[in-house]
Amino acid sequence: MRFRHPDGSTVHLAYCTNVHPAETLDGVLAQLRDHCEPVRRCLGRDRLGIGLWLAKDAARALITDPVALRELRTELDRRGLEVVTLNGFPYEGFGAQEVKYRVYRPDWADAERLAHTTDLARLLTALLPDDVTEGTISTLPLAWRTDFDERAAATAGAALTTLAERLDALEELTGKSIRIALEPEPGCTVETTADAIGPLTALPGDRIGVCVDTCHLATSFEDPATALAALDAAGIGIPKAQLSAALHAEHPHLPEVREALAAFDEPRFLHQTRTRTAAGLRGTDDLGEALGGQALPDAAPWRAHFHVPLHAPPTPPLTSTLHVLKEALNLLVGGGEPRTRHLEVETYTWQALPPELRPRTRTQLVDGLAAELTLARDLLTDLGLKELP
Repeated sequence: MRFRHPDGSTVHLAYCTNVHPAETLDGVLAQLRDHCEPVRRCLGRDRLGIGLWLAKDAARALITDPVALRELRTELDRRGLEVVTLNGFPYEGFGAQEVKYRVYRPDWADAERLAHTTDLARLLTALLPDDVTEGTISTLPLAWRTDFDERAAATAGAALTTLAERLDALEELTGKSIRIALEPEPGCTVETTADAIGPLTALPGDRIGVCVDTCHLATSFEDPATALAALDAAGIGIPKAQLSAALHAEHPHLPEVREALAAFDEPRFLHQTRTRTAAGLRGTDDLGEALGGQALPDAAPWRAHFHVPLHAPPTPPLTSTLHVLKEALNLLVGGGEPRTRHLEVETYTWQALPPELRPRTRTQLVDGLAAELTLARDLLTDLGLKELP
């Protein structure tokens, strides 16, 4: 979906396909047929943006087979779909029964991460619509925090520098500009936007910036205005933002609140949980750890890294952090000019919701994704952006 900002520029809105498990090119093509095109039709649009997730095997298949790449581009066009952004965070296995810490491998100290992201950049130049010259790729925030020492940090920094040089060369070759966005996430080396400033200011040029994920921002109790002002002051760009909402528990000491939270404690993804104390932010790596003992103080609200559907917040006594998304979106695109032009709805946890909240059919999932995009569209038009055909 495209929107005209009051300054005349185009802002793109997509939904991320990492909600659909697909490790192969055939799986990606099936997504387009079974989910992406039906979402577009549900919205009554002639064109729909998707934030494509290409796992390692799918990406390699496209890199090594130019005919397959052309066929993918043709299939996108035929189904009324367009790609301006890729989700390069998960490498493989994102649809597995247990993902947890695996999603952070390989990290930026591993040569495989550089190779994969380079592949994605090359593919994106071929997938961009003919009238679009700028693409973005979100990626993991260097690494999970453990086993990441100074040597690993230096290796990661060198890899990102190499990537920036490759992107410069790619633009000279294709005329397409690709930018990379590190996505701060709780528990990672770069947990907050503030953590991103040091590593990113050490890099040359402006190829690499921050992906603001509003669920992660909220989980770490970051104030959107403070976070974005600090990035502005450091000269760090925001190539992309992900529109998502976290799980919020106002009174985690109450038994009924803990019982409600326990329904979201599931075995597939990590649900890092945070609270604010007088001594600063405290947290656990997973929701079960927070619920299971005294690891996390419960005198103040908890927030958990669980991407809840934007249009369907959990029932009381839980809520979502949709208000943080709204505040951040206003700051990102509600001003005189947009801080970012690529927005992506990223609720990948539909099948990790408590059983009674999960979509039971393909149609129910399509309806849910369309409802999220409708909410995001309405927020953008309320900010003065005009939806384009």
